[in-house]
Amino acid sequence: MEELKQRVSSATVYGSIQKLRRITQLIATERSLEWLIEIERDLFSEMRPKSKWDRVVLTELIVEAGLTLIAEAETAEKLTKLTRARMVRNGLMLALLAAYPMRRKNFAALEIGRSIVKQDGTWWILLTAWETKEKRADERPIECYIGNAIDKYLQTYRPILGRGKSATNALWLAETGEAIAESYIGELITETARLTLGVPVNPHIFRTAAATTSAIHAGDMPHLGSAVLHHTHPTATLENYNRASCISAGRAYRDVIQRFRGKARN
Repeated sequence: MEELKQRVSSATVYGSIQKLRRITQLIATERSLEWLIEIERDLFSEMRPKSKWDRVVLTELIVEAGLTLIAEAETAEKLTKLTRARMVRNGLMLALLAAYPMRRKNFAALEIGRSIVKQDGTWWILLTAWETKEKRADERPIECYIGNAIDKYLQTYRPILGRGKSATNALWLAETGEAIAESYIGELITETARLTLGVPVNPHIFRTAAATTSAIHAGDMPHLGSAVLHHTHPTATLENYNRASCISAGRAYRDVIQRFRGKARN
């Protein structure tokens, strides 16, 4: 237990013990688990979930970080072909997920010719109703600046990752030529965000960033965040709009202080 506490957060420790207790109850129904339940209760009282707000980065910054990583991969000298391909893939992941913040499961499962398709020169994300949590089809055209990056990745860098013989149509390939597992997609995106932005932004936080960005830059369109996240009801994004209101108020207050400081110096 002590070793686990040193490695992960208090919320993760609690969640791990809770899952252990539930699985044990299912497998060994005759066993008494009062001792484990007591530990679980203690961990719950000790749990201090980390705030996600210190990891929220506005969408335009994430997109820019992803595109910059792609540019660096293409211009940097003395990189192996595999390293260059890996950097382009990771940069495209950041830019695409930031601009189109779908759920991690859907993002990991993107498939060329089915869920990501080029039609009349424009790339589209096409998710069927059975693929989305809301059970509604989700179809979005991809802006050309990201579409161009997709073209580069598919034409030049994905074949390198696929070793020229990959049999899968999965968009995201590992260095082995196989499709990247959903669980690893999350780790890869989080680590790439940490390296490029200095903040370990996981895939779910990309959705929070989208709602917050919508609220800050398009406050006169209160349902934009809900539409971007494909939510059925706008109250699902209300928390992020409240957050954005605080940010806007903070900026206004900062401007007031700066004006008064300027007058005082004069």
